[in-house]
Amino acid sequence: MVLAAPNIPNPSELSHAVQEIENLDAMRSGLASSLEGRTEEPTMQTMKEVCRPVGMRAMQLGQENGWQVKQIAKRYRNPAHKPDNLHAQIALEKFEREPDLIGFWDRETIDGQLGTRYYRRINVEASCLVCHGAKENCPQFVKDNYPQDLAYNFHVGDLRGMYAVFIPDDVKQAIQDAVNPPS
Repeated sequence: MVLAAPNIPNPSELSHAVQEIENLDAMRSGLASSLEGRTEEPTMQTMKEVCRPVGMRAMQLGQENGWQVKQIAKRYRNPAHKPDNLHAQIALEKFEREPDLIGFWDRETIDGQLGTRYYRRINVEASCLVCHGAKENCPQFVKDNYPQDLAYNFHVGDLRGMYAVFIPDDVKQAIQDAVNPPS
């Protein structure tokens, strides 16, 4: 029996993923910087203006490219952002041990599909502290909506979490499945 070589993503696809995540992180940083200098306490509307667009863009990137794009953190606010497998846990530990590491690739199987996953660190910036600083200073909407919140007591430069982009080896099939989910 002859086995076919795996359909590993080509370098241009991998660089495309890196560029898209860099754009996503720049978007996050830019939106968060809009909080600097504000005197009023952030509200749920603030979150919709600052955080939600990043999550929406991540979902859009996944749909457009056949990727799975997530934000993952040990100290998460939204339980959907907790590490989704052992590889993600190890990636977070690697970023904690290596503060100068920006990103790296890993071969993984997710939902039965073999592929390549790109992990990219997210650092805490000064503007992030409005909602992720001292627990006692957390905005009321966070306390009200996230009773199990773990995403506080950060300092500038801390590892906030990471982006995780899974590119299945069979990207064409993943795109088709995203457009027409199998029943």
